Amino acid sequence: MNAASPAGGLEEVTHDVAALMPMVRRVVGARVSDQTLADDIVQETLLRVLGAVERVEPGMLEPYAIVTARNVIASTWKERDRHRRNQHRIVDLRLPDEPVEGLLADEERSAVNAAMARLSERERQTLVAHEVHGQDTRSLAAEAGSTAGAVAAQLNRSRARLRVEYLLALERTEPPSDRCRPVLLALSSGDRRRQRDVDAGRHLLECALCARLSQPLLERGHKREDEVRVPVREDRDVVLARQAAREVATGLGFSRTDLTVIATSVSEMARNIVRFAAPGEIVVQVLEEPRSGVLVLAHDTGPGISDVEQALTDGYSTYHGLGLGLPGVRRLMDEFAIVSEPGRGTTVTMIKWQPEGSP
Repeated sequence: MNAASPAGGLEEVTHDVAALMPMVRRVVGARVSDQTLADDIVQETLLRVLGAVERVEPGMLEPYAIVTARNVIASTWKERDRHRRNQHRIVDLRLPDEPVEGLLADEERSAVNAAMARLSERERQTLVAHEVHGQDTRSLAAEAGSTAGAVAAQLNRSRARLRVEYLLALERTEPPSDRCRPVLLALSSGDRRRQRDVDAGRHLLECALCARLSQPLLERGHKREDEVRVPVREDRDVVLARQAAREVATGLGFSRTDLTVIATSVSEMARNIVRFAAPGEIVVQVLEEPRSGVLVLAHDTGPGISDVEQALTDGYSTYHGLGLGLPGVRRLMDEFAIVSEPGRGTTVTMIKWQPEGSP
């Protein structure tokens, strides 16, 4: 089993994100005086950056982290303000009014129509044929005298543009500069070379609109059906985290042996959070590339680990932070990386891949 991923893999990415922590803390600390809340915002920011890192040009990580931190802070204040304004209510705060729900649906339909209108006639026809009528790329290519690969590339570009135009329509605004659409399209398509060419990182820091729209474009699918998040505070949460990981892995067809390995590793990490670093969270995600697998993030805002290398040594345990069971978990999983800051918290990232040749 590998303790770390190959060059350019999991450990390198995790440490790239970890290097942003001091900068993120400065950004958050300048705006949030409550230390506990600030820690939560920093952890959420880093988790979001880690989730989007495969779609972001490496040189963009710092500006993207700054934008993400600002957005997390803004949404936190908005939620707190909503709670404060409604805390006197003694009824369910959800909005059951059908007219309101109908209005929201109308706005979304209107935004979709406006976004579709921005596409060319050919883009619209191909997109509708593929997405609505289920026509495959091979038959579309035959009709157009093209290749399936070229049609697939066109569909990807059309989807990326549609996402951008849909968000702009929802905002009921036009971009303030000619640079905005190229930057947003580069983010929506996940084209890292193009992000670099249009200097997307700098633009996100300068344009409030694009900074706001960058989150749903880069994090689209972040809260997905193939992702489960389990808050961890007490013993019963250990069971919930273990069950969640087993269910996700079962859906991918892992063997009974691997299911036990994954469940055991998640259980150990969740138990350590409860004993030493609560509150925390276990996030389980489905991976599709380079083959089927499960990614597990275990993160907390606890005391952290003063010496990570020592904590990964066989026989080591401590009652001053995470450490119990880490060497064993590292051996059980295929990839394992850990980032910790004493007094601030710890994030463990681990992956179990399906064996080569598995369906």
